Amino acid sequence: MESIGIVLHGPARYDLLVWLLTLGRELGFRDKLLRLARLETGMSALDVGCGTGSLAIAAKRHVGPSGTVCGIDASPEMIARATKKAKRARMPVDFQQALAQALPFPDARFDAVLSTVMLHHLTRPARPEFAREVRRVLKPGGHVLVVDFGPTRSHLTRILPRLHRHGRTNLGDTISLFEQAGLDSIDSGAVGMNDLHFVLAARWR
Repeated sequence: MESIGIVLHGPARYDLLVWLLTLGRELGFRDKLLRLARLETGMSALDVGCGTGSLAIAAKRHVGPSGTVCGIDASPEMIARATKKAKRARMPVDFQQALAQALPFPDARFDAVLSTVMLHHLTRPARPEFAREVRRVLKPGGHVLVVDFGPTRSHLTRILPRLHRHGRTNLGDTISLFEQAGLDSIDSGAVGMNDLHFVLAARWR
């Protein structure tokens, strides 16, 4: 798995880590991410590294019946749990097992791509492949929101690596990564929770 990055196989532990990361404020955290992603009614969105599907399901509620949401994750266990969650919530989200470096969608398919706390799982060589795939599946005028840990760690995020092997990302490096793939950074900064930062980039052509 080193060639593609870290793949998580414990959905229950994953949900626990999300709870720890958000200090139990998952709903507020997801709402903030959807605002940062600038999702609107009727949009088509893709959640890359969707985990157990909570953000993708929230995105589907946000885009409404006229919008579509897909989620991909490398872990079959995550996809199985996400599918069950969506069915229980009666939210039609298309979950598929796939790699971030090889998205199983046609060119210019989505208005928005989201990736939350996933980039650091990828190896350094895999990250440019992911960025190029994001550009490929975005429509002209579409945008991507990437959220991940910054280099400075809070007390909580210093504890989390004991439970889960986190890598590090850098805001400037993330901006450069997507600019080199042909996307323009339009906003970036701190999320305001546990040293998470975000980059919002757009494909204009």
